[in-house]
Amino acid sequence: MQPLESRIHYKFRNSLLLAEALTHPSLAYESQKPHFDNQRLEFLGDAVLQLIVTEELFRRFSDSTEGRLTKLRSRVVSRRALARFAMAIHLGDYVLLGKGEEATGGRRRLSTLADAFEALIGAVYLDTGPDKARELVLRLFEAEIGSMITSPEERNPKGELQECLQAIHPLAPVYRIIGESGPDHRRVFQAEVSWCERVLATGKGKSKKEAEARAAAEALRVRVWEE
Repeated sequence: MQPLESRIHYKFRNSLLLAEALTHPSLAYESQKPHFDNQRLEFLGDAVLQLIVTEELFRRFSDSTEGRLTKLRSRVVSRRALARFAMAIHLGDYVLLGKGEEATGGRRRLSTLADAFEALIGAVYLDTGPDKARELVLRLFEAEIGSMITSPEERNPKGELQECLQAIHPLAPVYRIIGESGPDHRRVFQAEVSWCERVLATGKGKSKKEAEARAAAEALRVRVWEE
């Protein structure tokens, strides 16, 4: 079993499908094999993901309106979200890139990761059918979908910040509580977020979680890493 197969707990019957899912168009172009890349599988995987996630959200959020379900689905299948899922299984390590794409940081590019993730799901769908594809998707997405029940807010600044930063460097941002004030029943926490040994922002909140989220939101606003 290949390392990627071990990570996703899925063994391909047809290994050529996996190879196709991992082949970026830049390599296909350089190797003069224009018909062997992951674009067709990406097209299929996008549709498979949309259906699986839509059906699962429809089932779990039986009281939600169409508009609400659409927003929840976007939170799971947006390009940034798919790139984050790809990072979680280290998919970028296995993508086959052309030399030019590799040299310009393509392995960490959000579009590359999201496309490869969709292609991977498309490959599983063709390999063993919709049931196995659904099983894999829901296993990989369980934490994200589950968090919607307890944290239904549409924006996740900590997740957004991590996606932005890890598109540049694999190091994750670090949070720490740097201060507390107020009486016990009305405590206010101050959090700091740093990355690559640089402080990005601070934020205050009534809980440590809220303070960290506000620090992340402020970091996304000021974007000091772009200076």
